[in-house]
Amino acid sequence: MDLPVEVAGNFMELRSNHFHSGVDLKTNGRVGQPVKAAADGWVSRVKISPWGYGKAVYIDHPSGYTTVYGHLDRLNGNLATTVLDLQYAARSFSVDKYFQKGELPVRQGEVIAFSGNTGGSSAPHLHYEVRRTADQHALDPEAYGLKTLDLVPPIFQGLRIDPLDTNSKSSPYPVGAKGFPVVALNDSTYVLKAGSTPAAWGTVGLAVNVVDRYSNSRNTCGIRSLQVGMDGQALCEIHLDEVDFGLQRYANAYMDYGLYKANTMYYNRCYKLPNNRLSVYVPLEDPGRIRMEPGRDHDMVVIATDASGNRSTLTFRLTGATAKQAAAWPAPRPTGRLLRFNEAQTILEPGIRFSLPPNALYEDTWLRTAIAPAPLHAFSPQFTILDEYTPLQLAGELVIDVAGDIPAELAPKLLVVRRAKGSWQPEGGTYAEGRISASVKTLGPFTVLLDTLPPVLTPLGLHADMKGRKNFKVKVTDNLSGIDQWSAKLDGQWILMEYEPKTHTLEHVFDRYSDKPGQHVFELEVMDERGNRSRLSRTFVR
Repeated sequence: MDLPVEVAGNFMELRSNHFHSGVDLKTNGRVGQPVKAAADGWVSRVKISPWGYGKAVYIDHPSGYTTVYGHLDRLNGNLATTVLDLQYAARSFSVDKYFQKGELPVRQGEVIAFSGNTGGSSAPHLHYEVRRTADQHALDPEAYGLKTLDLVPPIFQGLRIDPLDTNSKSSPYPVGAKGFPVVALNDSTYVLKAGSTPAAWGTVGLAVNVVDRYSNSRNTCGIRSLQVGMDGQALCEIHLDEVDFGLQRYANAYMDYGLYKANTMYYNRCYKLPNNRLSVYVPLEDPGRIRMEPGRDHDMVVIATDASGNRSTLTFRLTGATAKQAAAWPAPRPTGRLLRFNEAQTILEPGIRFSLPPNALYEDTWLRTAIAPAPLHAFSPQFTILDEYTPLQLAGELVIDVAGDIPAELAPKLLVVRRAKGSWQPEGGTYAEGRISASVKTLGPFTVLLDTLPPVLTPLGLHADMKGRKNFKVKVTDNLSGIDQWSAKLDGQWILMEYEPKTHTLEHVFDRYSDKPGQHVFELEVMDERGNRSRLSRTFVR
């Protein structure tokens, strides 16, 4: 883009359920900045969706790399015409089209699109990726020509000593803290805050809360590598330099997921959980596992490096505790049922069955469940399975008994819901023979609700006289299960409407299929995920 490079999010930054696969480039808080092809090549794929990257363009290059441009507002030129024709042919806003070499060639610097805020974007920016075309693994754009302004070394913010088996313990953190606090001696040298004396018994591993920033941005970003040494010997080495999309969710095993979700802390584990298939750890025997001996001290160093090669170090002494010291430390008493991460598990409670396949968990986990009375309007008690801070790699099957006789016409309207942030979030599900089953990847409180209310449709900017206007919108409000499908027609012919989930609106921009003078009849039908339908009809003059 014709803008200074300002980074809002960088490559392999920790995100919920994944590593960030590109660099987010700021656009001065606005949409519409021209986006240019980084090099000669050809458009190999265009994916348009309300979710994820929103409107995204993929360009293959003769060098064997692919560049990706996401969250676009609109496409440009022949590419825009081609995709519009595809959408009308498919009668769908969402398309995922692959192109052959030579179909849509582009030159370096050619404007392919305009930056936007579509899909899962929370603010206007351009998501930019570099991938290896052969396997579609994402690589760091900063290693492939994207020049950033970064003179800021990584910033250490905390240290944790994690017990790695049931016989291990670590000394308690300061009251109210989630780890040992650190202080900076200068911009790249860190030590533990005065009075912090970490000690451990048994086998433990380190986790460090460390982030990075760029010289011209205050956004919190991620590091590129970590090295851990003990008494001058390498203990663990981590390189965050490649994203395999098939393994993305294992980011939950690399980070301390609970502290990330609950406290927005960026703790990087300097050891591997048992079910972590990421290859970010340099092959060492049992990387990061520290077997403490009573009374023996170890000099520890953690080195963090960012994408520009800036380095910071954290040094501290780790003491081997005696049995008497360890016995005096408070330790949470595990409750519930121990689930082995590599075994299939089925939890049966009155009115509920929850099944997990092998390797759904990242480590052995103590399962806690609770049952509370049915919430208002619910068709089952509220069942709580652990909490949202315990991540799953694979989905579990949740089966809940539904109370009362359900008329056949209402059965498809039942759905499993999960309580999160003060409201019920839909999980879907299928009802049969008195119970409903749903596939869930997030734990917490569940119950069963009924959704019989259709979406509410409110026209915005749709007037009887539309002469000279370029677009109109319809706000779609749904009470529970969420919008699933929509179809719009003008004079009986399908027209394109783009769904924006952040504003809950459907928008039509007049195009060559719809921009015709005279009187027109607009019709819209919207269906939510449980099959409830709403219709809207308006007449206007163009």
